[in-house]
Amino acid sequence: MIIKPSTALRNEYGTISDLAHKEDAPIYITKNGEGDLVVMSIEAFERREEIWRLRAKLAAAEQSRLSEQPTVSMEESRKRLEAIYGQQA
Repeated sequence: MIIKPSTALRNEYGTISDLAHKEDAPIYITKNGEGDLVVMSIEAFERREEIWRLRAKLAAAEQSRLSEQPTVSMEESRKRLEAIYGQQA
């Protein structure tokens, strides 16, 4: 975990930016000794957002699986896909 005071963000922006890209991890910024902000590279942020989107999709799929909707066998699923996309060689 990387922790920096808020003065470092103000006075050493380039260093903080380089560190965020190099470490590819969040940097925790403190103010008066207390946690205040988190800074990270855009790339790291976008990866985290994608992970959250995927987790939400997985949770929705699991919820659907656990609901009372009937399940479909592999054979029925194959038949449905062939009907949609045609038979594959």
